[in-house]
Amino acid sequence: MHRSLLLIPASKHIWKFVTLESQRHCYYSSLTKLVGLSSINNRTTMPAKKRKATFAKMDNAKQQKLQAVKEGEREREKGWLQGVVAEQRKEKQDLKFNKKRLRFLSQTQKIKQGSEGVVYWMNRDHRVQDNWALIHAQQLALEEKLPLHICVCLVIPQDSELATIRHFGFMLRGLEEVAKDCSALDIQFHLLQGSAGELLPGFVRDWILGAVVTDFSPLRTPLQWVEEVKNGLPSDIPFIQVDAHNVVPCWVASDKLEYAARTIRTKITKLLPEFLTEMPLVDKHPHPAVRTAKPVDWAEVLSSLEVDRTVEEVDWAKSGTAAGIAMLESFIDLRLKNFATQRNNPNSSAVSQLSPWIRFGHLSAQRVVLQVKRSGKSAAESVSSFTEELVVRRELTDNFCFYNPNYDSVKGANDWAQKTLKDHAKDIRPYVYTRKQLEKAQTHDKLWNAAQYQMVIEGKMHGFLRMYWAKKILEWTSSPEGALSIAIYLNDRYELDGQDPNGFVGCMWSICGIHDQGWAERPIFGKIRYMNYKGCTRKFDVAQFERKYCPKDL
Repeated sequence: MHRSLLLIPASKHIWKFVTLESQRHCYYSSLTKLVGLSSINNRTTMPAKKRKATFAKMDNAKQQKLQAVKEGEREREKGWLQGVVAEQRKEKQDLKFNKKRLRFLSQTQKIKQGSEGVVYWMNRDHRVQDNWALIHAQQLALEEKLPLHICVCLVIPQDSELATIRHFGFMLRGLEEVAKDCSALDIQFHLLQGSAGELLPGFVRDWILGAVVTDFSPLRTPLQWVEEVKNGLPSDIPFIQVDAHNVVPCWVASDKLEYAARTIRTKITKLLPEFLTEMPLVDKHPHPAVRTAKPVDWAEVLSSLEVDRTVEEVDWAKSGTAAGIAMLESFIDLRLKNFATQRNNPNSSAVSQLSPWIRFGHLSAQRVVLQVKRSGKSAAESVSSFTEELVVRRELTDNFCFYNPNYDSVKGANDWAQKTLKDHAKDIRPYVYTRKQLEKAQTHDKLWNAAQYQMVIEGKMHGFLRMYWAKKILEWTSSPEGALSIAIYLNDRYELDGQDPNGFVGCMWSICGIHDQGWAERPIFGKIRYMNYKGCTRKFDVAQFERKYCPKDL
């Protein structure tokens, strides 16, 4: 009797031949699990063509099963998120705009008749998709069958130590991507060089535009720009502001300065079902402009910038929405599972690293939290912790800066904090460093030097170390006011995500006790929360971090 031989795996690396008869029961059992018993006949009686189809079906099932396993282990094909997000936008194409996201800054609310377009003045949120301000501007233009324009006013602060190629290079490369997206969608993109207050009202008149939509920032300078534009626009042009940065619009989340995360958390959480929705697609605009925007020579604009080029651009962060989505994808696939347990360890790869893209508006925080919630079902604790930081804590910083005009001053601290800092202002400091010494990481503390060095070279610092870093500046400088000024300067000059509410509030929390409580009184700090080197050694391997970022010559 002829015996057929079958090659099967005996172990991970060893294969062996066995007779088909001896393995028939096991073999059929395996096939049954994959394609069902009814589809399997005795090999000696099954026609060859049908047998081939059955085995093809089995291979298909194996492949599908293998793919499911890979997805369970987050080993999806690189770039998968871009397509998923695009489909989600298309599915919600007809989603209605929630008018609570906007507020009118003008008395007029109706688009001027006889106008030739609607313009979105893009200020804080530099992206086309997932941008509620642009979504609303397009819907207005569609209702009136008008062309759609986007206008950006590029302002370079004169003689400012904070105007660096690190920040402006990242911003401009992102805007170049915006311009390309606009071109594909028949949206006119305009880059104006100068302040919005001086240029935008004239631009609106020249292009005969019937409405102006802008986004929202709580910071002093952007608020001033908005006021200047408001005063310069014709009275019959509606001026609309949309909060495209926060999940829950800042003025909806709260109408007052919140004391701490616990006081705003409940308010935001109650509103999430209404505001944490999918975002519709900004589609190709069907009403093209008769006049087209002047093309932008991006290389020329970048090379002609009068900024400090000694603070160089960084390699790890590529600007633009596509790069931001790619970083979000890598967070979901590789780091999210460790976020809950490892996010306070600077040596661990557990944080999202998304702050530069969110700060420049290349990435929507709403998009981020939606995708993390959808993709992180197997990491519930991490999803919860991340949502707390991205939504509650981050939107608390906008609340602080919007309702507190002294958001970057000791005067903006709570009364108890101002008193305790004043009471201990003259306490003897063990070390006193100048701003230059701190900037060059020339202190006695190897961990602090390493954190400062990372910030200068890479444009980022781990969140846990940002707290320690700022608190040591309070300990090593002659006054709380001086400490806060230095911390904000260093953060805004070197951090890629600097000059943002998160940065101001981070420094204010560390030095002035904002959104915190009073602690046991001690020298210099008073009742401000204290952190020290020994405490860091209990949290993570300090020596490992010091070796990695041992300062070179700055």
